[in-house]
Amino acid sequence: MMNQTQNDARRLTTPLLQDAASLENQNSSQADEAASISGAVFNISTTMIGAGIMSVPATIKVLGILPGFLSILAVAFFTDVTVEFLLRYTQSGKSITYAGIVAESFGACGSVAVQICVMITNLGCLIIYLIMIGDVLCGSQSGETLHLGILQQWFGIHWWNSRAYALLFIVLFIMLPLVLPKRVDSLRHTSAISILLAVLFVVISSAMAIHALWEGKTQKLRIFPDFSKVSVFDLFTIVPVLVTGFGIQINVHPIRAELGKPADMSLAARISLAISVAIYFAIGFFGYLLFGDSIMPDMLVNFDQNSDTKIVAIAIPNIWYFFQFMGSTTIVCLSFIFPGAIILRDVHGISTTRDKIMAILVILLAVVTSTITISNNLHG
Repeated sequence: MMNQTQNDARRLTTPLLQDAASLENQNSSQADEAASISGAVFNISTTMIGAGIMSVPATIKVLGILPGFLSILAVAFFTDVTVEFLLRYTQSGKSITYAGIVAESFGACGSVAVQICVMITNLGCLIIYLIMIGDVLCGSQSGETLHLGILQQWFGIHWWNSRAYALLFIVLFIMLPLVLPKRVDSLRHTSAISILLAVLFVVISSAMAIHALWEGKTQKLRIFPDFSKVSVFDLFTIVPVLVTGFGIQINVHPIRAELGKPADMSLAARISLAISVAIYFAIGFFGYLLFGDSIMPDMLVNFDQNSDTKIVAIAIPNIWYFFQFMGSTTIVCLSFIFPGAIILRDVHGISTTRDKIMAILVILLAVVTSTITISNNLHG
């Protein structure tokens, strides 16, 4: 009886509302844990300014300067549209994940399809990055042509700086620690460094191009495609490459969940798109000005220690085909088809006529370009 009385007394003395000090401390702790817009911008921009930056000059080579720039703007515009689709349906629905909002519209099958696409996309992106890192560190060989990587140039050719061992070291001691943190925002500093390095790469490339222009050694530029070398269908194969570069949709929800104000995600995405478009324009123009039609799908391969513009062949798989494969299969589904399908399904009844028209255009663009790209690669 005494214990019951004491328990009742505790319930009565427990305040129903927290005092101002405790509320202030709780809010301040939540504010400290919340991600900032700048961190979100860095993390989103890193998603776009990665392997894609190295293939932009090759897209300019195929399309020409003017159509190439217009294609970059078009893909960036449709990316912004689909990101807005995802954010609006996330705010209106109960789920805060990509797979969850697709499940609200298409059930468990839609959720599983998203997860499969995400896994394949991550695997493909990992392969692209490992190929590029292997090119830079270990070089490559094709026939009698040998391209030495940084490790061979500095230390000579040894077993420990071969491609397999170098990539194993990178995966275990650099990539693995970066994927262990639970919060995406914890990577904002490394993302900022990667953006800084990308800008530095643009500055170096532009300085080399301006110096070559001063000495009259730049390549002839084409404003429009050279249809004597490429067909009309070849032009459509460029879109999946750009779609792969701008594929940020799978990172929208994890980054949004960590923001102090989830509504700031739209602003962060647009700032990131503007930064990426500017860097893509710069590296596309100056890279094409510097190397011309000899530009490789991986621009890093065009740089050689012995000659500023020496071109070497590579025996490893061409990252161009990885870009096209992912950009015409899994990434195009995650970037365009799934967001457009959510708008057309409209389970929450918030889609306008304009939204549905844009969704149809996005899906048509995705299906047509992907079909042409896959067909062209199979027949080619």
